[in-house]
Amino acid sequence: MNFILLTQDTTFLIGWVAQVLGIIMNGIYNFIDFIGIPNIGLAIILFTIVVNLLMMPLTIRQQKFSKLSAKMNPELQAIQAKYKDRKDNDSAMAMNQETKALYAKYGVSPSGSCVQLLIQMPILFALWRVINAMPAYVTKIKEAFFPLVDKLIVTEGSSELIKEFTNSAQYAKNFTNESFIEGNITYIQNTFIDCLNKASTADFLSISERFPSLIEDVNNTLSKLSVYNNFLGLNIGNSPQYMVQDGWANGNWLLIIGAISIPLLSAVTQWINTKLMPQQETSSNGNEQSGNMASSMKTMNKVMPIFSAFMCFSMPSGLGLYWIAGSVVRSVQQIIVNKHIDKLDLDEIIKKNSVKSSKKIEKMKVQQERINSYSNMNTRSIQSNSNINKVNTDSAGKSSTGESSGNAAPKSAPGSISGKANMVKEFNERNNKK
Repeated sequence: MNFILLTQDTTFLIGWVAQVLGIIMNGIYNFIDFIGIPNIGLAIILFTIVVNLLMMPLTIRQQKFSKLSAKMNPELQAIQAKYKDRKDNDSAMAMNQETKALYAKYGVSPSGSCVQLLIQMPILFALWRVINAMPAYVTKIKEAFFPLVDKLIVTEGSSELIKEFTNSAQYAKNFTNESFIEGNITYIQNTFIDCLNKASTADFLSISERFPSLIEDVNNTLSKLSVYNNFLGLNIGNSPQYMVQDGWANGNWLLIIGAISIPLLSAVTQWINTKLMPQQETSSNGNEQSGNMASSMKTMNKVMPIFSAFMCFSMPSGLGLYWIAGSVVRSVQQIIVNKHIDKLDLDEIIKKNSVKSSKKIEKMKVQQERINSYSNMNTRSIQSNSNINKVNTDSAGKSSTGESSGNAAPKSAPGSISGKANMVKEFNERNNKK
């Protein structure tokens, strides 16, 4: 299948999640448009709040796991220290059993945190996809690019100009795709809208300069997008880098301050968010692996805010707004979750988990004993059948030997296998005599 950037994501799992989130985003935008506030920035904020609220149970579960893991960590380290210098198989099995019992006692699993992250990762990637390609999911925004797109399609030389708006090889590939060449109108429209969605105000003005006949359509499209993208006086369709250059050229210092504030706020809010998150507790007896992990996490917490600011400066401000909104929402959410977790009686939770674990182990023992009992019954049945067959064989052999020596055959119980065998034998003998 050809990859079309504007169309909804078709990646396995991420695409499905993006479709659901796209429906939510489209509904939010249609609602604020209905009440007279058609604003992409407001839609992004509301969308971020809604999605994070939907992810609240996962967040609580993850923080609860972190708290219990931190409380369990000293006991886990004690088990590891106990078997540190014992490499035999018996010690490895004993260590494994004690570790399993400890995890069961605290009601956590070694893969518990990873599973929750694996659940959240497709949602986060899908969120990015929806925000990064709003026209693919929000019908109203896509309609703003018409009729300019339809006129650009039939204008000679327009595709070459549109490709100059991005440096992506994928966009260039879309313009040479078979579907494009064959005249698939939907594919062509999607490709043009995708490129225009990444275009700055200066890029739109270059269309007017190159094709004067499209000035009115360009102005109408810019007018609609300016209304949609206007957030606190900033056009979030432009990058902070472009706004700083534009503000410097026109002496607009407020625009420069507003543009610089986006990457700075993105970095600061992410830094605050990392500080509010529960940190991994390490003790003086902690092993080298846990120490390295904690050091890596601290490095990531320092690097990510800086990386966020760098990315925000060169990308459309709407993405920076999404990062800021996400960090603020998660910070508020984290404060609420931390208060909720702090109120929990961890000792009581551990006690309940221990009872559940004991019942589960007892149930497993009963099941194992039942399986062993069935296995023994089947073994005895096989042995019993084997003994019966042996007796019958021996009886038949003795009968044959007795007859040949002139002795009477031993009597068998009526209805028994040996009795029936004797009856068949006597019947055959009578027939032979006749």
